[in-house]
Amino acid sequence: MLVATPMAAEYGAGSDNSGPWMWCDPAMGHRVSPLTGCREMVKLQCVGSQVPEVVLRDCCQKLAGIANDWCRCHDLGSMLDSVYQELGAREGTEVFPGCRKEVMKLTAASVPEVCKVPIPNPSGYKAGVCYWAAYPDA
Repeated sequence: MLVATPMAAEYGAGSDNSGPWMWCDPAMGHRVSPLTGCREMVKLQCVGSQVPEVVLRDCCQKLAGIANDWCRCHDLGSMLDSVYQELGAREGTEVFPGCRKEVMKLTAASVPEVCKVPIPNPSGYKAGVCYWAAYPDA
């Protein structure tokens, strides 16, 4: 899981791994958004293609529709994980032709900034960029 472990380490959370990011756990009632429009947008940006306005708008609306700000980066991370699993992407590999895994991760992490959607950024990483962009891939 992209969210709980880094966040717990960042804040020195106890062994119960509790904090605002836990609200994003489906077991706590959060319904993870598949962010399909964001998936297409990230793919197009990563390979250097023009993103159609309708794809950008769909992604941004779906991201803004996630009511809990803490869960926006969580859902983007879940989206990335599903892409990696689907395509069997490993560290240092191309996810799509012309799009390395590291570039796709940074592209996905910057979606909140592109969409002008607020996210909490407790790690001190760049404003508008998901905190997990600063963590190495596991």
